Amino acid sequence: MTTRLARPAHPPGPAGPELLRTLYRFGFDRLKLMTSAAATYGDAVRLAPPPRPIYFFNHPDHAKHVLAENSGNYHKGIGLVHARRALGDGLLTSEGELWREQRRTIQPVFQPRRIAAQAGIVAEEAARFVERLRGAAGGPPVDVVRELTALTLGVLGRTLLDTDLGAFHSVGRSFEAMQDQAMFELATMSAVPSWVPLPKQVRFRRARRDLQRIVDRLAADRIARDGTGPGRDDALSRMIASTRAEPDERLGQQRMRDELVTLLLAGHETTASTLGWAFHALDRHPEVAGRVHREAVDVLGDRLPSYEDLHELRYTGMVLQEVMRLFPPVWMLSRVAQGPDTIAGYPVPAGADVLICPYTLHRHPAFWPHPELFDPTRFEPGRGSDRPRYAYVPFGGGPRFCIGNNLGLLEATFVLAMVARELRLSTAATHRVVPEPMLSLRLRRGLPMHVRTVA
Repeated sequence: MTTRLARPAHPPGPAGPELLRTLYRFGFDRLKLMTSAAATYGDAVRLAPPPRPIYFFNHPDHAKHVLAENSGNYHKGIGLVHARRALGDGLLTSEGELWREQRRTIQPVFQPRRIAAQAGIVAEEAARFVERLRGAAGGPPVDVVRELTALTLGVLGRTLLDTDLGAFHSVGRSFEAMQDQAMFELATMSAVPSWVPLPKQVRFRRARRDLQRIVDRLAADRIARDGTGPGRDDALSRMIASTRAEPDERLGQQRMRDELVTLLLAGHETTASTLGWAFHALDRHPEVAGRVHREAVDVLGDRLPSYEDLHELRYTGMVLQEVMRLFPPVWMLSRVAQGPDTIAGYPVPAGADVLICPYTLHRHPAFWPHPELFDPTRFEPGRGSDRPRYAYVPFGGGPRFCIGNNLGLLEATFVLAMVARELRLSTAATHRVVPEPMLSLRLRRGLPMHVRTVA
């Protein structure tokens, strides 16, 4: 008679000195930590012991369970909980009824019909971006990430807020300081009071005041133009109307600030990051760049793209999908278990932190052959039809699926095609491209690139 061995009470994971190294890496070397944990321990890992255990699950079935099937048991976790002190209670960090109300308020702005109607604006902003790059052709390297930040803020301002954000030159720098603070909160588990005059925290407080000044001015200008009536049907007017209903006027004003700051950050950061990684990929893979160029010439000729061109820019879309596989804009999805659960056969206690990491999930060798290879043909129609839905989650999943994914993909497709049609970008020889896992997966120290025109 054989004896069946009982499953351990928790997943495998680091212990002893390795546990101390793990906790250090969690604050300062997160990508290496997640990659090595998946390679060493498998699809279920316990990264920290009680009293506050951290579980890392790296299988599509686990992601589906946490993000969709049992999403009601999981609130936002490590990273975004700590970012709340920096960002407040916007759509990224809020929970419960507040989150549902915020989602209902903003959802109509992202309806496909409305996004399609904004395609002309996106194409115009992309054309301005191309002209700015063209002006740098033959000269010193241009920080493409900085230019992309200006582009995506311009698109966001015109499509979602019906305003020109170009006058607010400090927005990009302020958001960098906000993200730095959010990651500092994560690394220190919010143990350092925000009033401590560390240089990082001083920059953060200055940035927060700057962003609050900007969103207050946006709201005041809109009210001055439209009065207190329903106003126009864009994100800004909807947020003003929603927060005005708060019985406490000061609370309503703070809610509007939090929601607008979150929209400004989330609305530009992930698309700028994705496009930065896309230009890096085209530089590394000239055969892919050549195919994107030929498709853009064949589909667009010398005109601006329209919404109908999205379907025809098939290969460009596949390139972006592969970019988001290797460099997902949201590299980590963190949750906190509200009640006890079971995942992969292991008990997960209430209060445990649960991590789903698209960066490692998108490299899982069981679902992605040669996972480190950049291969856009993975996303050819019909290929990979047996791949589980939650093996690829660049926009998350379940109820908190990214609300702006359609606008972001429209913008990224237009920009990549229009740049590839006319220009070639190559990374400065002295620059080392390094991923920086902030709230999004950024390029550390930007991306200086030489620009030349296509012959």
